Amino acid sequence: MIWKCSGREIEYGKKTLIMAIVNVTPDSFSDGGDFFEPEKAAAAVFDAEKDGADIIDIGAQSTRPGHTDVTADEEWRRLSPVLSLIRGKTGAPVSIDTFYPEVAEKALKNGANVINDVSGLVSLEMAGVIKKSGAGWIIMHNGAGNTKDVRKFFDEAAEKAELFGVSKSQICFDMGIGFGKTRSQDMSLIANVSDYKKDGFPLLLGASRKRVIKEGTGQENPKERIYGNIAADTAAIFGGVDIIRLHDVKNEKQGVYMAERLKAAQSKS
Repeated sequence: MIWKCSGREIEYGKKTLIMAIVNVTPDSFSDGGDFFEPEKAAAAVFDAEKDGADIIDIGAQSTRPGHTDVTADEEWRRLSPVLSLIRGKTGAPVSIDTFYPEVAEKALKNGANVINDVSGLVSLEMAGVIKKSGAGWIIMHNGAGNTKDVRKFFDEAAEKAELFGVSKSQICFDMGIGFGKTRSQDMSLIANVSDYKKDGFPLLLGASRKRVIKEGTGQENPKERIYGNIAADTAAIFGGVDIIRLHDVKNEKQGVYMAERLKAAQSKS
């Protein structure tokens, strides 16, 4: 199966893809400031690819609980130098975490392939950018909801995107762990992926270091939630998730690889 992303064709379904997180922010909940300088962010991109990332996701705005949105101008000011430093130097497709259509358009003109849109909306403005560029579009469920709510949202979002002229081959879905949901809802969504996964569309899990991992493990330090992350990833992979978005590629890929092998062994038994 192919996810079409602005001149790139990303194959999914045969193996679980790893999307590496690079936050170009001073205030992200787990790594704010680590890669705020463009040179450090670019180095993190290259390191993530070397460590095994299939896709790089760059974000210039924190979406932690209680965050204050930065303007589109400020978001682009943070992103622009990083994209300049990595353009033509990374083989992995580049995703940009933004809900601003104007930032998405600039990023796609500067080498990005995917827009990771956490707005929870299928807006005409963003759809226009996606249609024109041929980019991949990650559409996330944002707000409280159970598996039925998420599946309904995916169905309606796919229909709306199609009405706006976006091909289904460009769309990926994300259940939105931690975005307006209770920890119980987060747990249920991770554990029951097969209940709402929509055929013909890749599905992404983004639970890395989030509060649901703290809830399950008791680990206060986000950077030390590796084992909890791996457990969540494993459950989701067994449910059929296609892409895992994570911070620590080097260590967490072991969990992804092992979960894949176990799932394959189960299907052959």
